Amino acid sequence: MGVTDLVSTVTPVGRKTAHLVANLAFAGMATASFGQDSGGQSLSSQASDPTASLMSFQFQDFYTPTLHNSTGSQNVAQFRAAIPFTIGGVNNIARLTLPYVTRNAAGRSGLGDTTLFNMATFDRSWGRFGVGAVALLPTGADGISAEKWGLGPALGFVAQKKWGLAGLFNQNIFTVSGDDTRPDVNISTLQPILNHSLGQGWSVGLSEMTFVYNWDRDGFTSLPLGVKISKLTKINGLPVQWQLSYERNFYDAGTGPRDTIGLTAKLLVPK
Repeated sequence: MGVTDLVSTVTPVGRKTAHLVANLAFAGMATASFGQDSGGQSLSSQASDPTASLMSFQFQDFYTPTLHNSTGSQNVAQFRAAIPFTIGGVNNIARLTLPYVTRNAAGRSGLGDTTLFNMATFDRSWGRFGVGAVALLPTGADGISAEKWGLGPALGFVAQKKWGLAGLFNQNIFTVSGDDTRPDVNISTLQPILNHSLGQGWSVGLSEMTFVYNWDRDGFTSLPLGVKISKLTKINGLPVQWQLSYERNFYDAGTGPRDTIGLTAKLLVPK
């Protein structure tokens, strides 16, 4: 899934929650034919394209039956809203991600840290590229929050092909303030984007897997591989994406997820 390890030296509960607050700003989904916007891009293509100016509200649940360096399991519910807007003729996409830990191996539950993201996007003949910033807000409950304020740059691109989408995103979070007794959050993430259309609203691709580089440890702390299958449907006239994903994290320096099963429902609000 698109959860990442922010700091491998945080307390055990903090490490598990750290996977929730770095990126989760992008998701590739299903493809189908639901009409086109003014730019000629179909709604299904916009839904699959994390750079598209499409309002959406997403609900996810991630169940992790096995963890690295720890026994037990965990479950995280998550809400994310994406709001497009324009400033000075430039398209922007703002996203808010709010996780809630319903259960972890330490027996704790509560609100996780909030991630805010904004990216300015620029259309090209091959697709789009974007530049922006990501912020980490310590809104989480005691024992779950990283207790750090973070900020950093983000950039990426998505190329549109006849068969689907391909791209890459990079995000960076560096501690700017917070509890001095807690480890800093200084990480960079790489998220590959790959989505292939199967027709009739179905598609397959990579999950929200993210490779995490921890600058304090001078190395990668998370190396996952995941897949997903998606379906785009309509409910009472509104387009909704459904997604089932599985991800295997082959290495984690902390107590992050080893195996994760994800379920997603994404309500799309076209212009």
